[in-house]
Parts: sequence; C-alpha cells; structure tokens
Amino acid sequence: MPNRDVIERPALSTAKGKHTREEKLAAFGRLLDIMDDLRQGCPWDMKQTFESLRHLTIEETYELGEAILEGDLEEVGKEVGDLMLHMVFYSLLGSEAGAFDAADVLHGISDKLVTRHPHIYGDVVAATEEQVKSNWEKIKLKEKGEGRRSVLEGVPSGLPSMVKAQRIQEKVRGVGFDWDNAGQVWDKVQEELSELQHEVDQGSDRMADEFGDVMFSLINYARFLNVNPDEALERTNRRFKARFEEMERGIAAAGLDLGDLPLEDMDKHWEAAKEKLGQ
Repeated sequence: MPNRDVIERPALSTAKGKHTREEKLAAFGRLLDIMDDLRQGCPWDMKQTFESLRHLTIEETYELGEAILEGDLEEVGKEVGDLMLHMVFYSLLGSEAGAFDAADVLHGISDKLVTRHPHIYGDVVAATEEQVKSNWEKIKLKEKGEGRRSVLEGVPSGLPSMVKAQRIQEKVRGVGFDWDNAGQVWDKVQEELSELQHEVDQGSDRMADEFGDVMFSLINYARFLNVNPDEALERTNRRFKARFEEMERGIAAAGLDLGDLPLEDMDKHWEAAKEKLGQ
C-alpha cells in the first residue's frame, strides 16, 4: 500500500455548528479526498460494492433514528457523519461505474428541490404545509409523464409495514384522496374494530386481514393527530422496557423470583416500578 500524506483537518475559525460556507465546503472536500484514498488503498474499502454497503446503510439509518429519539444531539451529529460517508461512498462507486458522481448527485437533488418548490423559486402560492405536500406530489406525477404507473409507485416495497402505510396514506392525500377530518377517521377505526371483533367471535380465518385494517386505520388517525405512529410505538416500547426492567430489579431486591410470582404480585411490583420511574 503506497504511503499517503495525511489529509489534515483544516483550522476552523468559528465555534461548533457555526462554520462558514467556505469551511463547510472544505470539510466536504476533505471527506471526498479521504474516500478516494481509502478506495485506492484500504483492503476493506476496495472490496465494497453497492450491495455490500446496503445493509450497513440501513443499520446506520436506524442508529441515527435511535439517537434522535434519545435527544442526544452529539450522537445525532456522529450518526449523520456515518450516513454522509455512505452517500460519498455510493457516489464514488457510481463514478467508477461511469453512472454518476458526487456532483451529479448534488446537482440532481438541488434541481429537484428547485422544481418542487415553485412557491419559493416560482410564482405558485403555498401558504400551508399541506399545500406544499400536495404541490410536491402533483409535480412528481408530471415528472413521471406518460411512463408513470401509479401515484404509489414511489413507495419502496421493502419499507417496514408501518412506515409503508404512512407513506401510502401521504401519497394518496397528495392527490386529494383523503378524509376531511379526524372524526371521520376515528369512526372508521371504530368500524374496523367492530369488524375485527366479529371475525374473532366467529373464529374466522379473516382475523389477520381485519387486524391489518384496524392498524391501517389507526395509522391514518395518527396522521390526523400529527402523531408519528412509528415513533409513538417506539416510545411505548422504551417505556415498557424501562418499567419491566425496574420491576425485575424490585423483585430481585425483595429476594423473590420473577418466574415464581403470581400475576397479581407482578402487577404490584409493576405499579411500584411505574411510580418510581414517574412514567
């Protein structure tokens, strides 16, 4: 492996998070240069492909999401850096394949942002977030032209089911296919719950289908409440985990064995854990 000069970090004239445009450009250029060196000399980096990086990128995305939910901005910054490295790596792989490079990628997204924000870079009026989203989806449909197959074709099939339901609902809302208000959606939730209960009472093989309808309706309702259902469920997961682990500690401290306790005794320790954690 040939020796290379270390690509030094340039001196920064301002505090963290307050760098000049020139400093930001220099930092991005440094990452590009480092990635070029690694691709040419590091055995691991030289071996990577789009396919080999894919699962790592997904993992890094989840790590960023976790840092955001934790409210740890220092960790968020680190995870953003990890993802940015992946984007630079993909751009380098694209360049090697003669398909695209970092300039193509950045100009491509910049052109898209300009085109899809006519209320900023044109004479279209969009005073609300919903108007912006609606314009975005309509512009996307026009961009697809005659070749488009569906409003929903941009929803990746590999998304987690809950996230996919959110995206489907957002997509169809963008072209006006939506409920008028939250009350209508709540009525739909109640209807779906009744249908699920009916299938349960009948011992039907349609229980899973009806359960899915309930979930889809609840996700729709969450959207009208401006609640992200995936984040809400994750917060509940974390809260339950913290309570259960505190309950386990309390039971152990009392010299008891969790597996030997009747449910009513577990409930007492559960309530004590909730009170201790203030959740």
